[in-house]
Amino acid sequence: MDKRWWILGAMGAILGVILLDETVVGVALPTIQKEIGLSALGAHWVVNIYLLVLAALSGAAGRFGDIVGTRVLVVAGLLIFGLSSAVGGFATDGTMLIIARLAQGLGAAIIFPLSLVLVSMSFKPEERGMALGIYGAIGTSFLALGPLVGGLLTEYLSWRWVFWINPPIVLVVAAVTWRFWRDPPHGVEGSFDWGGLLLMVGGLALTVFAIMEGPERGWSRPDVLIPLCLGVTMLALFVFWELRAIPPLIAVALFANPTFAAANLIVLLAQFVKIATFVFGAMYFQTKVGLSPLMSGVALLPAVAPPMLMATFAGKAADRHGTRAPSLWGVSGTFVGISAMAIGMGLGVTLLVYAGLLIWGIAVSYLFVPPQRAVMMSVPPQMQGQAGGIVLSSQLLGGTMGMAICSTIFATTGAFAAVFWHTAAVAGVVLIYGYLALERPAQTG
Repeated sequence: MDKRWWILGAMGAILGVILLDETVVGVALPTIQKEIGLSALGAHWVVNIYLLVLAALSGAAGRFGDIVGTRVLVVAGLLIFGLSSAVGGFATDGTMLIIARLAQGLGAAIIFPLSLVLVSMSFKPEERGMALGIYGAIGTSFLALGPLVGGLLTEYLSWRWVFWINPPIVLVVAAVTWRFWRDPPHGVEGSFDWGGLLLMVGGLALTVFAIMEGPERGWSRPDVLIPLCLGVTMLALFVFWELRAIPPLIAVALFANPTFAAANLIVLLAQFVKIATFVFGAMYFQTKVGLSPLMSGVALLPAVAPPMLMATFAGKAADRHGTRAPSLWGVSGTFVGISAMAIGMGLGVTLLVYAGLLIWGIAVSYLFVPPQRAVMMSVPPQMQGQAGGIVLSSQLLGGTMGMAICSTIFATTGAFAAVFWHTAAVAGVVLIYGYLALERPAQTG
């Protein structure tokens, strides 16, 4: 078999493991919380520390891959992810589990942007939409299994197995990558932007900490207000720093292109909605509907099963129609689906919640594949790692901000419907911006 297909299969599989990890942990979270004595806020940190590290470091990994090459970095990331997964399964308290999740985030931050680069660079430009569609389909096949696998493992074995299933797959992917991938001869010379990295990581960490802790500690307390103000200031300084840095950690200037900016915003929305659905949806089914972990996993299948088929269609649609139409289809479907879930939760009509899950499940592939294609096609080969890091940083920032904001809304209101109404409002804003900003087919060709 052609080595590019080995790479595509391996990268799709590791994408799937990381996506599986998100959905599995979401279903297992109520059980984990009970067994090791986590508070509600601590349980949310188990999810968000992983997403925060991913969002903060993916851009850096993409840039570092452009400088030193991707082969060694990908394998190192795989080994970090696999080892920390094993440690997470042995966690005896919340602190140990959160530290293991932080290390998982570090490994995944290396893998995520560079896996996209390996797939993109293995195929010709006219085949990339198809390749990314297959890549997404493999990954979302794992995603579709996540709630069911998480429910089965949690109910019949132990929640610890949601972590222990990762290392064997990781070892196989590492072996395939080492055997079949060779870095291209071109490279990028230059220093690494450590100042930009410090500002970005510090800004994100402090801002997310304040948003997560605000409802419990109190928004007027200095230990919330000071981190919030400092975090926002550091993020603003990061933008100014990157506009002047040579070379930048993240090419912020690329966001001057409206299509590039809109595509990244749509990917951010996708992860925001995904976290809201798989974490708070699983909690809703277990705490309000009274389902077991297994049956709550089954209940989420309408959202995760359709992407197994739709990712490939989304890739073909992107190749045929460009970015604008497929992306707007996805955002529109997301707005309708999440609104239906909010109405169903508010009225106690579970059937309407299922309908909303299904609508969103059909739409979600169009939030990933067409925008990813637009981003990767808009930069030269030597900036593929940078572009991959940016789009995946946008995706993961959506996850960590989604978890922080949804946790805050839920802690304040105690209502699942409020979480999903706010999520639908975010989708509505992105739909308006995307309609105005995305280039039309006649302009993109």
